[in-house]
Amino acid sequence: MSVRRADSLGGKAAIVGIGATEFSKDSGRSELTLAVEAVRAALDDAGLSPSDVDGLVTFTMDTSPEITVAQAAGIGELSFFSRVHYGGGAACATVQQAALAVASGVADVVVCYRAFNERSGRRFGSGVQRREPTAEGAALGWNLPFGLLTPASWVAMAAQRYLHTYGLEPEVFGHVAVTDRRHAARNPAAYFYGKPITLADHAASRWIVEPLRLLDCCQETDGGQAIVVTSAERARDLPRPPAVIVAAAQGAGRAQEQMTSFYRDGLTGLPEMGVVARQLWRTSGLSPADIDVGILYDHFTPFVLMQLEEFGFCGPGEAGGFVADDALPLNTHGGQLGEAYLHGMNGIAEAVRQIRSTSANQVTGAARTLVTAGTGVPTSGLILGRDG
Repeated sequence: MSVRRADSLGGKAAIVGIGATEFSKDSGRSELTLAVEAVRAALDDAGLSPSDVDGLVTFTMDTSPEITVAQAAGIGELSFFSRVHYGGGAACATVQQAALAVASGVADVVVCYRAFNERSGRRFGSGVQRREPTAEGAALGWNLPFGLLTPASWVAMAAQRYLHTYGLEPEVFGHVAVTDRRHAARNPAAYFYGKPITLADHAASRWIVEPLRLLDCCQETDGGQAIVVTSAERARDLPRPPAVIVAAAQGAGRAQEQMTSFYRDGLTGLPEMGVVARQLWRTSGLSPADIDVGILYDHFTPFVLMQLEEFGFCGPGEAGGFVADDALPLNTHGGQLGEAYLHGMNGIAEAVRQIRSTSANQVTGAARTLVTAGTGVPTSGLILGRDG
């Protein structure tokens, strides 16, 4: 089983193009239009044309089908198209799917995309309003009647246990929020550009679901993001420095549910991210000490701390201090708390910018970036590196 040994995907594919719309609260156009704008921008960035594309990957939650995006973007025949489930947990897995297709010769150029009007249209933060009967939805039936209706309420359960177990106060989560907003304040593409916050601001923000405050919760965003993947060989002939896919992994843990895995032996970690972490380290041959920048999925601040601990950057209960000490450059685009909530796809783009040395908050000499996808759900991750 691959969860017990290194895989052979690393180094065979690379990200060669990134493109996005503006990030807003009211885009004024359809989700299909946002997707096509992002795809075209990513292809322009890669120095490729729509006719070069023969594969598309997106999320099961995306409303713009692959064939519709292909038609609207001027893309011709497709030899590969795929979707990945579990909301934000799909982000890095879209790139993994693209890399698998390229490495196996199923496709030559694959574009991964995600686009939504998540502020002006459907708002995930509004919680579960209706759901068709499914086996997946049955798990929620054990929680919804008791008032656990929103993502914030689901995360709050684990966050409260984390604080209790390690003898911490909710203020420990503020270090993530302050770090993200500090970087967003220097990123012109970020919604909170020019608007840093302090720990006092975090502590003064209103409660959403204790122990989560407003500034522990990511924003809601309209926008689109696209990523272009091709072979490592072809990447060397394109205009931009490639971000080589050193390792890619998906992970689901034991007793896994979507955001409500409350019947596990413990609630202070993210076992699904542990599966991803072990596979990334095993395949890449790297360790936490080798990572220059961490782009960690931050829909809620407590899960950033748990991710750092699952990846071994610090011990259990120690991640708040780790972030406070700036021990690892973290979410240098501002994250989903500060730049935009694009289900993690904008984080992949930032990891590419760090490899290219074009980030608004560039880390000098950044050669390896770790990127993670959604937490609390079956998830995914990437390690990107410079060519050679």
